[in-house]
Amino acid sequence: MANKILQQFAPILIIFALALTALIFDYKAATFDYNRTEILNGKWWRVITGHFFHTNTVHFILNSAGLILLASLHHKFYRVSTVFSLLVFSAIFISICLIFTSDLMRYVGLSGVLHAFFAWGALQDIKHKEKTGYLLFVGLWAKVIYEQLYGASAEVSAMINATVAVDAHLWGAIGGTLFFIFGQRINFKTKAP
Repeated sequence: MANKILQQFAPILIIFALALTALIFDYKAATFDYNRTEILNGKWWRVITGHFFHTNTVHFILNSAGLILLASLHHKFYRVSTVFSLLVFSAIFISICLIFTSDLMRYVGLSGVLHAFFAWGALQDIKHKEKTGYLLFVGLWAKVIYEQLYGASAEVSAMINATVAVDAHLWGAIGGTLFFIFGQRINFKTKAP
């Protein structure tokens, strides 16, 4: 039982710890944030590391709350290998899509990755015949579409002291959906207890 709980929550705690470390040492953000020009000049690590940095403490707290919420909703599907594969896949997918589809030059935050986790988790619910999965998946896409049409809340932008990167949310939701589909094809072990 303890091993199962560790399998489910350890990866989330590691993601949280990495983001907290990035917040504490945020003077290094200029070296590790998503920066399109730097990525195109060969600093490819930024396609992953930029997702762990935040604009301020409120931004970090909002993303951490999202991480905790998603873990509470879908922890039963989490396995170390699956969570880290989803994290790396979605971070790279989001960053590459932002390079080619957006005029966004700099980006920090876990929110795009959290949208990937949300989509993947909702689809796991559906796969395991949990009706709430449909509601979560439709709700996620309603939010993403709303943001694409009308932008993000001005209040949230003021709190995080930055423009909300709604394109990262879109690509995160698409990335999480694709990861689920690929996972079904290569049979990731995500059996419900």
